[in-house]
Amino acid sequence: MKTPHFYAVIIGSEILNGRREDKHFVYLRDALLRRGHTLFSSFIIKDDPVLIRNTFEMIKNDPDGVMFSFGGIGSTPDDLTRQIAADVFSDGLLVSHEKFHSDIIERFSDAAYPYRILMAELPKHSKLLHNVVNNMSGFLLEDRYFFMPGFPEMSHPMVEEALESFYPLAKTVYRQTLIAQTSENTLIECMHQLDSSVDFSSLPMINGGKPIVEISVASEDRELCDKSFQLFIETLHSRSIDYKIIKYN
Repeated sequence: MKTPHFYAVIIGSEILNGRREDKHFVYLRDALLRRGHTLFSSFIIKDDPVLIRNTFEMIKNDPDGVMFSFGGIGSTPDDLTRQIAADVFSDGLLVSHEKFHSDIIERFSDAAYPYRILMAELPKHSKLLHNVVNNMSGFLLEDRYFFMPGFPEMSHPMVEEALESFYPLAKTVYRQTLIAQTSENTLIECMHQLDSSVDFSSLPMINGGKPIVEISVASEDRELCDKSFQLFIETLHSRSIDYKIIKYN
């Protein structure tokens, strides 16, 4: 894996129909940023087995994919994630995880049956993510696919556990950003000259009825970042266009 592609999959019809507000996207985004990573993509999807399966399959097909899936690992009929995770990332079979099975019995005793005990039925080779609230675990596969409850109080500590264990710090990324008093069309020629490895964005805006554009370039190679940024600087100077550098690190 060259550079991890971090995906958030937030499963919950109740978010899409307005009964609950999502709290996972911002938390995961910021947890990654604190470690120098960024989200590659984020999805909020309903509790639909075909949609969940297709989303998981898409991420599996990314050789650099790392997934944080929130919701659907409980014991009710609408908790679909465990089985679909087994279908997509394993051999389709759910097996009782010995430690999780024991934890459920310890907490609920006879009341673990017939339903709560089903939470211990996990895809083969699953490892556990600790639940700091009630010890009803999340799980992970291949050290890159993480499955957590929908409750933020439970899942967000699992996010921290997963990142600390497997993705603690990214490489240093150098970024330079400016705002120019022109439309982005003026700078398209520069954009085409950038190396394909450069992380680049162009954000057009309107200020006082006039077009302006925010240009940002980033790279793990500081020299390449500086060289790429200079392309825009030189073009702006040659056309006497005002600009302001707003960020550099």
